[in-house]
Amino acid sequence: MHQTNKTGPPLPTQFAFVVQFAAETEVGQGRFVGRVEHVVSGHAQRFHTLEELLAWLTQMLTALCPPPEAVPDTPREQRRARRPSTKGGT
Repeated sequence: MHQTNKTGPPLPTQFAFVVQFAAETEVGQGRFVGRVEHVVSGHAQRFHTLEELLAWLTQMLTALCPPPEAVPDTPREQRRARRPSTKGGT
């Protein structure tokens, strides 16, 4: 099981979605039809293919997830990132 170092709940509410499949869904045929809703915002979208469902979820999650902070790769960059700025001369 994948563990992360991030703080906060392991299943944050802002990442909760409800997926409802319509009666015409035929899993054996690869046909997925229904509606997906973001629980917090109420934004919803109908889908007619698995690709449409995944595309909408990807779009929503991309909008909800801030880009990761730039993490210095090398020890030298890490020291430079911690060093107080001497620019401005006060």
